[in-house]
Amino acid sequence: MPSSLPMALLAIPFAPLVAAILAGLFGRFIGRAGAHSVTILGVAVAFGLSLSALVDQLHGAATVNETLYTFAVTDGLTLKVGFLIDHLTVLMMCVVTSVSLMVHIYTIGYMHDDPGYQRFFSYISLFTFAMLVLVMSNNFLQLFFGWEAVGLVSYLLIGFWYTRPTAVFANMKAFLVNRVGDLGFLVGIAALVSLTHSLDYRDAFASVPQLSSASLLIGDSAFPALTVICIGLFIGAMGKSAQVPLHVWLPDSMEGPTPISALIHAATMVTAGIFMVARMSPLFEHSETALSFVLVIGSTTALFMGFLGIIANDIKRVVAYSTLSQLGYMTAALGVSAYPVAIFHLMTHAFFKALLFLGAGSVIIAMHHEQDMRHMGGLRRYLPITYATSLLGALALIGFPGFSGFYSKDILIEAIQASHTAGHEYAAFCVTAGVFITAFYTFRMIFMTFHGPERFDEHTREHLHESPWVVTLPLVLLAIPSVVIGALSVQTVLFGDFFNGVISVLPQHDVLGEIREEFHSPLDFALGALISPTLLLAMGGVVLAWVLYLKKPHWPALVQAKIQPLYRVLEQKYFFDWFNEHIVSGGARVIGTFFWKVGDQAIIDSTVVNGSAWVVGQASKVLRKAQSGYLYHYAFAMMIALALMLAWVIGSF
Repeated sequence: MPSSLPMALLAIPFAPLVAAILAGLFGRFIGRAGAHSVTILGVAVAFGLSLSALVDQLHGAATVNETLYTFAVTDGLTLKVGFLIDHLTVLMMCVVTSVSLMVHIYTIGYMHDDPGYQRFFSYISLFTFAMLVLVMSNNFLQLFFGWEAVGLVSYLLIGFWYTRPTAVFANMKAFLVNRVGDLGFLVGIAALVSLTHSLDYRDAFASVPQLSSASLLIGDSAFPALTVICIGLFIGAMGKSAQVPLHVWLPDSMEGPTPISALIHAATMVTAGIFMVARMSPLFEHSETALSFVLVIGSTTALFMGFLGIIANDIKRVVAYSTLSQLGYMTAALGVSAYPVAIFHLMTHAFFKALLFLGAGSVIIAMHHEQDMRHMGGLRRYLPITYATSLLGALALIGFPGFSGFYSKDILIEAIQASHTAGHEYAAFCVTAGVFITAFYTFRMIFMTFHGPERFDEHTREHLHESPWVVTLPLVLLAIPSVVIGALSVQTVLFGDFFNGVISVLPQHDVLGEIREEFHSPLDFALGALISPTLLLAMGGVVLAWVLYLKKPHWPALVQAKIQPLYRVLEQKYFFDWFNEHIVSGGARVIGTFFWKVGDQAIIDSTVVNGSAWVVGQASKVLRKAQSGYLYHYAFAMMIALALMLAWVIGSF
């Protein structure tokens, strides 16, 4: 191990790994208290050291890009474990470990009576390790290891309650959909390695001038190498970060326990794709086609997944569709080269989205695992802390002035509107309209859950009470950054030089630079945003939700009846699941059955294998008759054979 690689940096990913091993393999010996104690300690150590690394970077510490271990060299290609610690890395490390720490504490209360208590703590600590390996990697091999590791652990966590058929279906769906995305990811990495002969980020980025003029043959056609590489990498991001059409696994991931929903949606798996594209900015900047592809996919996801949140009645699914939409916003920002803005929104979103998920979990605990908002109402009187913190999270999500989402989402929309990337007009419409949709479904959830008449039975009312402190403490701690983190960090992250030398943006794509020139400071931007149409749209969404679900609660049913065909489309989630299950999976089964019946049974088994045996058997029946056992029969056969041989010899002359 090189001496220049500090031991403190090594402890950041390995502390959660050691804790996961202890809780998973020795859980029966250390008990439930031991399992949660060791994993919380491991993640707390990782968080403390990540925070220290962030402070060091802010004070001018040099970027660390070192190899820890080389485990193979094959055909000149070096396979190694290494770490890249720069401003982007430390920001992601702090987001991952802080949210994970809150989820670990919250889990003590949420999973208190679950028989898989130690196993769950082992899994979420392992999840944290996998995500840290991903964000700290300095080469594509380690990136891919972390990429697949978060996919594997998400499979284990979504299907944690493996006796439920719906959970088994959901984790298999997530696993298979991500395999589709990972195929594109592998193609992108393979194409890059074939041209650069290296797995290192540093070598790949240094090769951009040569890659810009290189082509790849696909069939008989030549395509720009960087376009193929970037689209391949982004297809991987579409799977991990749940972008249309590879988004279908994320709503079903709600089958897992609520703590893992918060961890997946806020700080780990779904953020991996956003982080990866930002890390690969030196490559994406040189492919206009790839950037437009990213922009259109992201903006489509932002708007159309938001529509699904309007009709969802499961409180966790409303928040899940919100995640899909917000990931679309981040992806659209990547498509206009506003990588710092995407990462900034990723950071603010992590806190208020974790807050909303954990708040939903607190409601579910109080309602004895009832998740349908139609059976709630009036809960603010019984759950004052959950209500107050959830309201703060909702205000941050819709971008209410002063809250963290106000800074990150408004700058994101401004960046898309200022862009000239192909498709920016469509994207600007989607993300602007999405502001109204986001505010509407968010406060529909708040009003249906916490306001209005009580829609539950007397037995539930008698047992309603606020969640224990291990549940409410993480809510309070997450509410604080949900309110203030945007205002405290926008100057450093977006208006300062935080990402200089880390993220590459060509001058013609520098929309963030244009925003800085126009507004000069965060205060100027905030004052301008107060009179922007987006704020009016957000307030309009809140007012409409108030009218429909508090003042005129019978109107939604009337509206639904009027737009029944459209409602049917939304209810069926644009028929993506139907298409996958009947066309993709059904078609695969038909093709598989054809090859089984025709190829395997009819041709291979019946004709080739059994057919050859039949031919041998029939020939044996004929030859068996020649074996009579009589000497004169054999002598006669020899004479006939000798005569034929003589005839052949004479005929040849």
